[in-house]
Amino acid sequence: MVQARRKSVMVEVGGVRIGGDAPVVVQSMTNTNTEDVEATARQVAALADAGSELVRLTVNTPAAARAVPEIARRVADIRGPVPLIGDFHYNGHLLLTEHPECARVLAKYRINPGNVGVGKNHDDHFRQIVEVAARNAKPVRIGVNWGSLDQELLARMMDENSRAARPKALREVMVDAMNKSALESARLAEGYGLAKDRIVLSAKLSGVQDLIDAYRALASQCDYALHLGLTEAGMGSKGIVASAAAIGVLLEEGVGDTIRVSLTPPPGGARTEEVVVARQILQALGLRKFEPQVSACPGCGRTSSSFFQEMAERVGRHIRERMPVWGKECPGVEELHVAVMGCVVNGPGESKHADLGISLPGNGEAPKAPVYADGKLAATLQGEAIIPEFLALLDKYVAGRFAGRG
Repeated sequence: MVQARRKSVMVEVGGVRIGGDAPVVVQSMTNTNTEDVEATARQVAALADAGSELVRLTVNTPAAARAVPEIARRVADIRGPVPLIGDFHYNGHLLLTEHPECARVLAKYRINPGNVGVGKNHDDHFRQIVEVAARNAKPVRIGVNWGSLDQELLARMMDENSRAARPKALREVMVDAMNKSALESARLAEGYGLAKDRIVLSAKLSGVQDLIDAYRALASQCDYALHLGLTEAGMGSKGIVASAAAIGVLLEEGVGDTIRVSLTPPPGGARTEEVVVARQILQALGLRKFEPQVSACPGCGRTSSSFFQEMAERVGRHIRERMPVWGKECPGVEELHVAVMGCVVNGPGESKHADLGISLPGNGEAPKAPVYADGKLAATLQGEAIIPEFLALLDKYVAGRFAGRG
């Protein structure tokens, strides 16, 4: 059972609420060259259409900073406004001060304390960014990353640790240094005039257990809103599993107000996959509901036919295609549970437990497929038209149960 959410300060980002009693928010980030206005605007729109509530983009050059207002305008023309987060490293103090329209249009700034200046320049550059944020009433995510941790801070803490009576392991010192960097930077930002309800913290690592330990400690030491994400999670199943494991454990413990799944897409792959995975993590934990869920039989020797696989895929695709309409006309449809099962062993039981389910015949079974609605036999299908007939029953069920509820 998911524990009660940690009490955090609520932050508003372009009309989206983070922390407080707000639902956990899904974020993503573009991988286009921000100077390419058309490509970046299209990707922002695609990420938002996939369900990303906030979209971050790199702002690393004067040309990128100049492009931000036009990107925001084009996105609004394509699909309506999307809150944009500017990701700044090294020269953020210059870009935000020299390009005031960029600073105004962005809904939030993300800065890394390890990358805002070295030595005496650190506090000055950091202060400039915070002052721009305060003038524009913009929140800031102070995002510490283990790959770019403040080396002076880490060296100082390593030195202190070496003199301790019971020195900690290197891994523990790293986690402590990340949290100290985040918390010291947040308090410095408040000292420079940024209100507490305009600060979000993150402490990203690439190791699952390291990330869990870091956020457990950070959550116990402050009430700032927290952004979760496993940095450099990787590609494919590795990145998905690692992200789900790390983020899922923390969300289960009530830690985390907004998440991003940092997947490396395959060549030519869709950037939107990270949004799909993030939403599935939240839906699997019961924290949010985005769309109907389809339970499907994994298959075994009783289901040598691939028909149930094809049907499960078709049902899932049908739901995704219908959601733009269902989401508007059928309030609550995201709670729907559909089952596509492959034989008599678990098929009838699983189908009865779903809102709408079908139990397909396995090897040696009679060539008929009972359909159950709300636990009761609603129809028996057979023949070559099982899939379209079931989809018609699905549409009828949604219309009968959810249409007009608003």
